[in-house]
Amino acid sequence: MSTIASDPLWLPHRYDPAQDAVHFRHTPRAAHGAATFLTDEYLGAATPRIVGRAAALAQAGPAAPLHFVLHSAFCCSTLLARAFDAPGLAMGLKEPVILNDLIGWQLRGGDGRQIAGVLDGALRLLERPFGPGEAVVIKPSNVCNAMAPLMLQFRPKSRALLLHAPLRVFLGSVARKGMDGRRWVRELLVKQLKQGLHGFGYSGEDYLQQTDLQIAAMGWLAQHALFARMAAQFGPQVRCLDSDQLLASPAAAMAALARLFDVPLDAEAIVAGPIFSRHSKFGQAFTSEDRAKERAAEAAHQEEIEKVAIWTDAVAKAAGVPLQLPQPLLG
Repeated sequence: MSTIASDPLWLPHRYDPAQDAVHFRHTPRAAHGAATFLTDEYLGAATPRIVGRAAALAQAGPAAPLHFVLHSAFCCSTLLARAFDAPGLAMGLKEPVILNDLIGWQLRGGDGRQIAGVLDGALRLLERPFGPGEAVVIKPSNVCNAMAPLMLQFRPKSRALLLHAPLRVFLGSVARKGMDGRRWVRELLVKQLKQGLHGFGYSGEDYLQQTDLQIAAMGWLAQHALFARMAAQFGPQVRCLDSDQLLASPAAAMAALARLFDVPLDAEAIVAGPIFSRHSKFGQAFTSEDRAKERAAEAAHQEEIEKVAIWTDAVAKAAGVPLQLPQPLLG
């Protein structure tokens, strides 16, 4: 067991605050590639090896350069994480659950100083290189965005991409997902309210009177406001991009992101390869025509989407939230 915490093939999967222990599960590189996210749903059942946090950190070994793809959901973030699964250069980690565990602890009222210390340790375990000279790129779940400023403070040499979908695209994605999408945005709102991300002057009763797509827009705007603050706070440590820009200029975006992370990826080869031609979550072939069909499926919701987008623009102006984020990755 003494070598588990030094071996990147043992994923620091969960954190147990009651025991101050990390649950590791054996996760070879191929398993990372096959899994949509690093959750039990996609990785399958496994018996964890449990190591006390202090012992795990003492065993951790050297750290890799660590970078982040931070996102506000439905914006090709999983695709980018997959692009950094490049043996010899980098490894992309897709939504490690240990970070979600810390958010859950926070939402249950955990002590902020204790959580901060464990967060620093979790990053230390996640940044173990998979091979000599490799960087690590973490794509956290978007529910972890509230902790993103602290992550960058802990890792001043790290760089982060702040990725989002344009508002109308985001709303279309929610509408297209039906009840599951509408329930998800309400669950996100509850978490964001507990995290203090909503400074828009609305009460709980106000939110109850809003439609599902208004709730979706407010969740999007809360993350957008956070990204704007992070761009102002961290300056060149972060860059901003939207998913339409990524899809319109994929080679340029990948080349710029590789420069930001100082990872010498072959952007043209990645864009020409399977990562950009298959659905990043489900694995089947996925073309620009398929993407256009998804957008066409949103046509029945266009009137509501447009009304909500205009309303959100007014809320953003009143709150001083720029819809065009600074520190662009492109241009």
